[in-house]
Amino acid sequence: MIEIKQHSDKAIIIAHEIYGLNRHISALCASIAAQGYDVYAPDLLNRQEPYGYEQEQEAYGNFMEHVGFDQASAAILRLAGELKSQYRQIFLIGFSIGATASWMCCASPDISAVVGYYGSRIRSYTELNPSCPVLLFYPEAEPSFDVDQLMAVLRVKPQVHIRKFSGNHGFGDPYSKRYVQASADEAFGQMVNFLKSIG
Repeated sequence: MIEIKQHSDKAIIIAHEIYGLNRHISALCASIAAQGYDVYAPDLLNRQEPYGYEQEQEAYGNFMEHVGFDQASAAILRLAGELKSQYRQIFLIGFSIGATASWMCCASPDISAVVGYYGSRIRSYTELNPSCPVLLFYPEAEPSFDVDQLMAVLRVKPQVHIRKFSGNHGFGDPYSKRYVQASADEAFGQMVNFLKSIG
């Protein structure tokens, strides 16, 4: 697990993509901590080394076979439960499978807000109704589903805010070939403003 303490009364749990705790997550933790938050990024894969981007299919297969969304969301909520006595608020930021796992935690009383980047499989959990503010970021298109259709289903839910950006799945990762700097910068700014507006 990555931990960065800033003596804050607000903690952010970052849920990684299928690759694990890679350079992207490490850099993001530093960027979020620079905003004044205590940051925790648990290793949801229980794997010492992250997968490389060229191992996408293997990484996805490993997650679906050996971890899964129920186990990932349970691990996030377990960590939030351990932290709640130390903090006034706990926020979640998730990427891809981490975004879906974070979405699955949105009804927990321990969570004050959720931010999700390209949580494709949220489409399998649209019955959930958040009890906290949620901000979701999607690319213009996804290969496996209709982004606009999912956005239409989700945006009618109270407290759910959705933004669509230029690029593909992974646009926010500066180490990915799918990185789109303008979209990543705008999304990061919106995320920071969103979290600062809460509480």
